[in-house]
Amino acid sequence: MNALAHSLPPLEGIPAGARVVVAMSGGVDSSVVAALLHQQGYDVIGITLQLYDQGAAAARKGSCCAGQDVLDARRVADAIGIPHYVFDYESRFRSDVIEPFAASYLAGETPIPCIACNQTVKFRDLLATARELGAAALATGHYAELRHTAHGPELYRAADADRDQSYFLFATTRQQLDFLRFPIGALAKAQVRQLAADFALPVAAKPDSQDICFVPSGRYGDLIEKLRPDAVEPGEIVHVDGRILGRHRGIVHFTVGQRRGLGLPGGSPPVFVVAVDAPSRRVLVGPRESLHTPEIMVKTANWFGFEPDWDSLAGGKAVHVRVRSSQPPRPATLFTQSDGIRVRLSEAEYGIAAGQACVFYADGGARARVLGGGFIAAHPNNNLARFPMPASGQSEQAPRESLAQPST
Repeated sequence: MNALAHSLPPLEGIPAGARVVVAMSGGVDSSVVAALLHQQGYDVIGITLQLYDQGAAAARKGSCCAGQDVLDARRVADAIGIPHYVFDYESRFRSDVIEPFAASYLAGETPIPCIACNQTVKFRDLLATARELGAAALATGHYAELRHTAHGPELYRAADADRDQSYFLFATTRQQLDFLRFPIGALAKAQVRQLAADFALPVAAKPDSQDICFVPSGRYGDLIEKLRPDAVEPGEIVHVDGRILGRHRGIVHFTVGQRRGLGLPGGSPPVFVVAVDAPSRRVLVGPRESLHTPEIMVKTANWFGFEPDWDSLAGGKAVHVRVRSSQPPRPATLFTQSDGIRVRLSEAEYGIAAGQACVFYADGGARARVLGGGFIAAHPNNNLARFPMPASGQSEQAPRESLAQPST
């Protein structure tokens, strides 16, 4: 074993010999966590969750949590020499993640099911199971850094900025964080793969998972049509200048910022989805500048013990925020309102969609502390307000309509 494995510290606050449950997805990251903790002398139990119908996904390369992943997790556990169990969480995953995902799309939002999965089946149900098994902690392969202080647990961005998953963990409660451990949060992905090779794990060269685990085709709209066929109805594609450009077969095939797969005639200047109006079943499109968003509203905020004293912050709370997982934290100012938190961005963003997350950070550093976050609901100058939909039948008809065949 190389020096890296021996240099890694044991789990904070968990003595050697204590029982630790590891959530094993069958991928490289969680497999390394299980092997590392076993080497450090913990009583490791591996648990893999069967979350959805595995048939179609199992055949798709790069899918996550597919049938092959369960087999891979078992192979890893056998190689390490730890007990491994598969729990059937399929019904609760459907009710807590898949069905809300479909409902959110039908409401014109763009949800993030990975956050809902963390909130429910992983850090609520699996965590409860780990406690029932007498574990002192639940360890996962998330790339985030967790520090347990005298003031409680604190969450930070991972050392590997390209892999950082703190954005997806903002809804985790402080009580859950107190029981969780993220052993590889201080490592780079290359180091984790090297550890997998050093441990001779059978998944050392396995590619990372891609896309949403329960959408094996990669086409979200097709899944929602299958789940809610009576709720998907056609409608109009309307330009911000009021022209009807065409028709679509369901708003679930569109998300804010989308450019491809709109099903519009070629030869026209490129347009982007600016807003999705669920009540009218209309999709609003326009030039890229129409996506300009200077402020957003955030609902159902979760704080990691750092909620500001709003009464003393007449000028707002200066923070950094991420409105998508692929970007670093950027300066913003928070203001509390009766219907949520208003976020004023220092630089306007493009393509912000309701249903996505806005995560608050203490600063813009590479290892910034997470203060909390919430789900994006709307903003004072939201796209539908700035470009109101004309009443049905009052739009100027484009010379040629077409039935859109969109894909996301």
